Amino acid sequence: MNGGRRWLDFARRWVVFVVFVGVWQLVAYSAANPYFPPPSGILSAAGHTWFSGPASHLYLSGAFTDDILPSLGRLLAGFAIAAVAGIPAGLALGRSARATDYVSPMFFFARAVPATLLVPVFLVAFGIGPRMEIVTVLWGAIWPILLNTIDGARAVDEVKTETARAFRISRSGWIFGVVLPTALPKVFAGLRLALSLAIILMVVSELMGGSTNGIGYQLINAQGNFQLPQMWAWIVLVSLLGYVANLVLSAVERRALGWHPGFQAEEV
Repeated sequence: MNGGRRWLDFARRWVVFVVFVGVWQLVAYSAANPYFPPPSGILSAAGHTWFSGPASHLYLSGAFTDDILPSLGRLLAGFAIAAVAGIPAGLALGRSARATDYVSPMFFFARAVPATLLVPVFLVAFGIGPRMEIVTVLWGAIWPILLNTIDGARAVDEVKTETARAFRISRSGWIFGVVLPTALPKVFAGLRLALSLAIILMVVSELMGGSTNGIGYQLINAQGNFQLPQMWAWIVLVSLLGYVANLVLSAVERRALGWHPGFQAEEV
């Protein structure tokens, strides 16, 4: 029953999307504005743009191996480093009110500085190339993960704390058996927000950082050459990456939090 309802909701969402694309096609085709090509033109340009260029291994070519895969690598590297650094630090700070009080002014000040404003600083410090772009993604992605994990770690109630003390649970058992499960909903909320920021910063760092490849580089290159359908094709690709990344993260979240009352309630 629940599975049928989920499939029905899924179908309804896609019907709405198809209707939206159809309206977009009719309006754009009627207006004949070169700056807003119809979806059919964007789709045609996408097929040529994303897989164009000299042949390479596995029958994939050009932009896919030279631009899309490098961008994904930088995105995943920055996001992974942010998660690996932010989650343990957030758990530790969330369980130490004194340490959090000391560092919170610095954290909130650093968080308020947009990563895009630091691109010139990162360019000077790390030079043009993947390191600068990874650091830009890392800077923007780590704060939602860190601060949400701190909030989640603080949510462990006193009953659990006293029970763990009474049973003399080891330090590792306390962290992985009590603190981390309690903090996981907040951790995934931070990861979801960080992933959205990471995708944006991946493109912005390539736009502003003098990159010689990547999605952002090709986007600004198409704009400069007035190749408007190709420009829209790269914009659509960024949207697709965000949609697929969110689907993957949501699947991991459902699997990791299947025991959580909030997720169980959604299944009913």
